[in-house]
Amino acid sequence: MATADPVPERAWQVAATLVALAMLGPLLALAWTAAQGSTGLWSHIGTYVLPHAARTTLALLVGVGALVAVLGTGSAWLVSAYDFPGRRLLSWALLLPLAVPTYIVAYAYLDLLHPLGPVQGGLRALLGLEGPRDLSLPDIRSLGGAIVLLGFVLYPYVYLSTRAMFLTQAASLLEAARVLGVRRAALFVRVALPLARPAIAVGVALALLETLNDIGASEFLGVQTLTVAVYTTWITRSDLPGAAQIALAMLVIVVALIALERHGRRRQRYASTERPRPIQPRRLQGGTALAALLLGLVPVLVGFVVPAVFLLWESFARLQLAGTVSPRLLGIAWNTVWLAALATVVTVALGLVVAWALRLAQARRRPRAAALNLRVACLGYALPGTVLAIGLLTPMAAFDAGAGELLRLLGQEPRMLLMGSTSALVLAYTLRFLAISAGSAEAGLARIPPALDQAARSLGRSSTGMLGAVHLPLLRPALAAAALLVFVDTMKELPATLMLRPMNFETLATWLYADAARGAYEEGVFAALLIVLVGLLPVILLARAGVTRAGSERAAA
Repeated sequence: MATADPVPERAWQVAATLVALAMLGPLLALAWTAAQGSTGLWSHIGTYVLPHAARTTLALLVGVGALVAVLGTGSAWLVSAYDFPGRRLLSWALLLPLAVPTYIVAYAYLDLLHPLGPVQGGLRALLGLEGPRDLSLPDIRSLGGAIVLLGFVLYPYVYLSTRAMFLTQAASLLEAARVLGVRRAALFVRVALPLARPAIAVGVALALLETLNDIGASEFLGVQTLTVAVYTTWITRSDLPGAAQIALAMLVIVVALIALERHGRRRQRYASTERPRPIQPRRLQGGTALAALLLGLVPVLVGFVVPAVFLLWESFARLQLAGTVSPRLLGIAWNTVWLAALATVVTVALGLVVAWALRLAQARRRPRAAALNLRVACLGYALPGTVLAIGLLTPMAAFDAGAGELLRLLGQEPRMLLMGSTSALVLAYTLRFLAISAGSAEAGLARIPPALDQAARSLGRSSTGMLGAVHLPLLRPALAAAALLVFVDTMKELPATLMLRPMNFETLATWLYADAARGAYEEGVFAALLIVLVGLLPVILLARAGVTRAGSERAAA
């Protein structure tokens, strides 16, 4: 006998629709806010602010895109097509820059490469020179410096997707090319690279979206991007409509990036009549093997090892000097942890709601509306944090106005419930990272055979009971991985936190930003080190998954 369903199937669909509408709300509000600006204001922005910021942003995107494509694709081919001592260690070490946010790398290198910093000071001492005027390296605070630093941090997006493609390509295709006379040195350019083009496009698009979201590194390095322009227009000039208008220009770039990525792989199809067999790596020895290892270590050293060692050294030196960590920093670390934990719980729960609604709709053979809800709910990951924050202001102000009227009718003092509260941060984090939890839940549900649903139904389980008794235990690994990724991304999120945080409320990211913005490197180094250490968790998870997958593929071969 069927049990009563505490949450009917229609309620799941309604909840998923409300989540999708919550994602659309900031976008519609952004357009409405931008329309409130005067013609003269738009004329000023269009003449003096937007052209320079747009040119700088496009130049940054082009430079970072080219660099991550070269580094990510080259390193993926190196560890896939060649075997040398240290290759296995290098294959997961190449993921380590993902643990370091871009603004922390900029923070570290600004101090390292400062004219009075350890690098230039050491070079002058080595050469017997006296002061900065005798030897001065090129200033890292430039567009070129930003391209290099961002490229060496974001290349793992391309490395991950491209290496997965290289590992699953049928080795028979490369062998056939060799039989047809293609030299080994030309196999990469003529066979492997064209087949990997879709994966490269996906990785580059993700890296460029992260570049567009960056605010800390760009501002530290003196690069006036559209993201920095949005922040300064709103915070410094108190011009919300102007900030919304610049944010709309950023949305155009986001849409163009996504369209370009899909256009680049629209005709890419790969099919094989045989089971894919991984590439058999070529064994390198002697000097060639050493050169391959050193070449692969360069991105790891620049993107992770150097800034991480610098943070460890500076933290140890300051700890010796001060004797203890500031109690205020401990309080800020606690703010970061509990806020990230709360946002993770909400984000994973809502992602599960959207994915489960799609599962129920697929069982009823009516998945179109539920699939649309899922796609709309995942839009937030493509939105820069500054754009999302600007879009949330108007809906939150409207909510607070309505809540204030209700409180007044109830005889209570009106007050703001969302604006300037941690609830606004949780809302922003949830919308920003909902794609991670929804995507993980959808992928986990796709691996559960529909026969289990039918069996549970035949035993009288309702949709909610079926989720709790059957699917949640099977989804536990996927949801745990999603929770870890959301938690770490929330801790690292800077743009949305800067723009929506309450007064006198700091997280580790904002504390580090303020420390670097005022030119001080006192306790910000502790905040940076804590963020990096926490950021290592998902990288270790990715590395373990990659090793396991590679081992299973070799066993199958």
